[in-house]
Amino acid sequence: MNKTAKLYRMVMEQHICPYGLKSKYLLERQGFTVEDHHLTTRAETDAFKAEHDVATTPQTFIDGERIGGYDQLRVALGKYKPKEERSDTSYQPVIALFTMTFLMALAAAFVATGAWFSILTVEWFVAFSMCGLAYLKLRDIESFSTMFLNYDLLAMRWVRYSYLYPFGEALAGVLMIAGVALWLAIPVALFIGTIGAVSVFYAVYIQKRELKCACVGGDSNVPLGFISLTENIFMIGMALWMSYKLFAA
Repeated sequence: MNKTAKLYRMVMEQHICPYGLKSKYLLERQGFTVEDHHLTTRAETDAFKAEHDVATTPQTFIDGERIGGYDQLRVALGKYKPKEERSDTSYQPVIALFTMTFLMALAAAFVATGAWFSILTVEWFVAFSMCGLAYLKLRDIESFSTMFLNYDLLAMRWVRYSYLYPFGEALAGVLMIAGVALWLAIPVALFIGTIGAVSVFYAVYIQKRELKCACVGGDSNVPLGFISLTENIFMIGMALWMSYKLFAA
């Protein structure tokens, strides 16, 4: 059975609505023949909004019924949960970061040693992750520090620490990747990792607070808990392992 949808979207010389493109792609992927109506001027767009009493475009119509914008279309086609059913937390940012840093560590270790997986792979995975997490915090350090102050025990007493933390994490990560100045990298990672682990454990498992984690930046919707604890345990473990290597050499 041929399925047809009408799509009204902004296509102007200096602006093509990205949500309109996404709506067209989604409809075609679901087997619809799309009657693609372009709104080519601001006046035409405003007239369309007034006629249909809508605030935004694109707008999709299926079987004469207005579905709505891109998000509403995704819901209607079963590709997205309604707003009231969606969780306000997600682990997607940390899953993406850890996946990429692990693949980077595999590739870098292969170039360095000829083996895909070795102790060096694990070391670089942790160090790359530290650098990646530090970068996400440093994108907006004000936002990060505000969220961090909700639960970090040292930052609550010394606010400047909330600004220094990502720099310390980045410094330790870079030095551990290079394998230099471990006398500095080890104590920095051990200090911030230990304080962080204690703070997260206290907030989540003792106080039973439901907070967002600042681990991937201040705009994070990652819940404070196991992932946050893992970041700090990684740093502690890496510091202890590097200490062992340093003194065993």
